[in-house]
Amino acid sequence: MTHDFPRPWTAAYGAEIAPELAPSAHQSIAHLVAASTTAHGKRRAFTCVVPNGMNGSLSYAQVGAMSDAFASFLRHHCKLAPGARVAVQLPNGLAYPVAVFGAFKAGCVLVNTNPLYTPDEMIHQFRDSGAEVLVISDMFADKLAEVIPQTQIRHVVLAGVPEFFPSVPEMVVRGVQKLWNRSLPPVPDLGVPVLRIRQALKLGRGLPAVTDWDALRPDDLALLQYTGGTTGVAKGAMLTHGNILANIDQVKAMGARYMTGEDVILTALPLYHIFAFTANLMVFFDLGARNILVPSPRPVQNIQRALENYPVTWITGVNTLFNGLMNEEWFAAYPPKHLKAAIAGGTALHEAVAARWQTITGTRIAEGYGLTETAPLVSFNPLDQDVRVGSIGIPAPGTDVVLVDDKVEPVAQGEAGELLVRGPQVMRGYWNRPDETEKTLQNGWVFTGDVAVMDPDGFLKIVDRKKDMVLVSGFNVYPNEVEDCLSKMDAVLEAAVIGVPDKGTGEAVRAYVVQNPDVAAQITKEDVVAHCRKHLAAYKVPRSVIIRDELPKSPIGKILRKDLKAEVRAEFAKGA
Repeated sequence: MTHDFPRPWTAAYGAEIAPELAPSAHQSIAHLVAASTTAHGKRRAFTCVVPNGMNGSLSYAQVGAMSDAFASFLRHHCKLAPGARVAVQLPNGLAYPVAVFGAFKAGCVLVNTNPLYTPDEMIHQFRDSGAEVLVISDMFADKLAEVIPQTQIRHVVLAGVPEFFPSVPEMVVRGVQKLWNRSLPPVPDLGVPVLRIRQALKLGRGLPAVTDWDALRPDDLALLQYTGGTTGVAKGAMLTHGNILANIDQVKAMGARYMTGEDVILTALPLYHIFAFTANLMVFFDLGARNILVPSPRPVQNIQRALENYPVTWITGVNTLFNGLMNEEWFAAYPPKHLKAAIAGGTALHEAVAARWQTITGTRIAEGYGLTETAPLVSFNPLDQDVRVGSIGIPAPGTDVVLVDDKVEPVAQGEAGELLVRGPQVMRGYWNRPDETEKTLQNGWVFTGDVAVMDPDGFLKIVDRKKDMVLVSGFNVYPNEVEDCLSKMDAVLEAAVIGVPDKGTGEAVRAYVVQNPDVAAQITKEDVVAHCRKHLAAYKVPRSVIIRDELPKSPIGKILRKDLKAEVRAEFAKGA
C-alpha cells in the first residue's frame, strides 16, 4: 500500500500527548535499567508476595548490583558472546528481573519461557532460539533430564520463587510448593553445570564488570518473544531494544499525568508474557515505581494479601481476572482504596465486567490492544476521557493503523476490516521464519488477523479474530459479540463461543458456559438460548450449548478458543 492515511484520533490526544513519538532517552534497555537504578537506588523496586509466608523485596540499587553480577557471570563464566540467547523460565518473583536485566547488560537476547511448558514445548523453543543458558524455577527441574540433551543449553541456573527473601522458613517453601501443587524435585545429572542463582551472583561479583553494553543500539535484538502469531507453530517475534523502548514511551504517553514514580503496580499476570513484561516490568521500572509480584493468580485468593497489604494504584489483567476478583467476597467488600485504574488487554473486555468493576471499585478499566509482534501496545483508551465501552481506544503516538478488505484495500469509514499496524514498536520479523514473516509483515505493516471498525473520532473496536469468525448461511457472526451477550447472564461465570460444522448452514454457533457458583439457580441450555434470542439476531443464537466446570485458558487467563476448536475437530472426526 502506498496510501497516506489520516489520523483522526490525534484530536483525542489533547495538549499533553504529542502525535509523534520523540526519540527514547535511552540507547537500549540496559541503559534504561542503569539509569533507573541510579536515579531511584534506595526505593523498593520489587516485592514478591507468596501464600502462607513472609514477603521479600529488592531495592533499585540491589537490582542494579545483582543484575551487574549476573551479567558478569553470563559473559565471563558462561563465555557468552553478545547476541547469545538466554532463556528465562521463571514465574513472577525477585529472581526474574535480576536474570532478565543481567542478560540485557551482558548484551544477550532474552528468550521468555513459560514455566509450565512441557518438555516438548521447551525443546522446541530452546532449539529454535539456540539458547545457551537456561534460568529455570527449581520446582520444574525434573523436566531437564529430557530437555537438556536435545538442546544447545550449556549452563543451567536454578531459582526459587522465594529467592532473595531475608530468610526462607519452611512455611514459605511449603506455601510456594502448594501454590504449584508440586514437591521440589531432585536435580538430575544433566551433563552440564548447574548452579543456584545465588552461586551465579557470587561468581559474577568476582569477575570483571561488563561495560560494553554501552555499545548497544536501538536496532540491536533484545528479545525473542514466542507466539503462535496469526498462524502456525510457536515462533519467536524479534523485538529490538528500540521496539521495547518505543513502546515504554508510548504507554507512558497514553498514561500521562496518571503514572508516576509513587505508583504501586500489582503484577499478577506473568512477566514472561509480553503484556506484563512491557506494561508492568519495564514501564514502572522506568518510572521508579514499586512492583508487587504475585507468582500465580490462581486461585484468585492468591492476590488477596497483595491487595490488602500494599497501596496498589494500578492493576493489569484480562477479563477473566477482573471477573474472578469481583466474585470474591473479600474484594467486593473491601476493594483497593488507592486504585487509580485497571488496564485490560489480552482478550476482549466484556461490557458487564467493566460496568460491575466501576460500581465496586469506583474506578474504570481502561481497555487497550496489542500484539506480541508490536511489543505489545497498539492502542489504548485515554484516561482523561469518558469510558467508551467496547472500544480498545486510539492508536498510541507514532502508530499508524488502517482497516483493509480481502484485497488489502482500505475499507470505508465505519466498515469492518482487518487491522494493519505500523510504527516504531513493530517487530523486525520472526526468528528464522522468513516465510511466516512475509505472511505477517509487509512493507512495515503487521497484518494482525483481527477484524475491527473505526468510528469518526478514530476510536477502534475489535469485532473479532478473522480466523474465529463464524459464517452462518453467509452471515458473519463474531464470537465476541455472543460472549458479551452471555456474560450479562447472572448465572454465567465465563463463556466461549466457536463455530462448528453444520450441513444446513455451513457453520453453526456453539456456546460453552461455566456456572457462576454465587448464583443458586443452575443454568440450563434452554436459559442460554432464550437469553440470546432476546438480545441477538436469530442466526447469532447458539445452536448448541455445552455447560462446563471450566474453560481452557492461557497463562494470562485468556480463554483458548483454539483448544475448544481442537475438541470439535476430534468430535466430528469420529462422526459425531
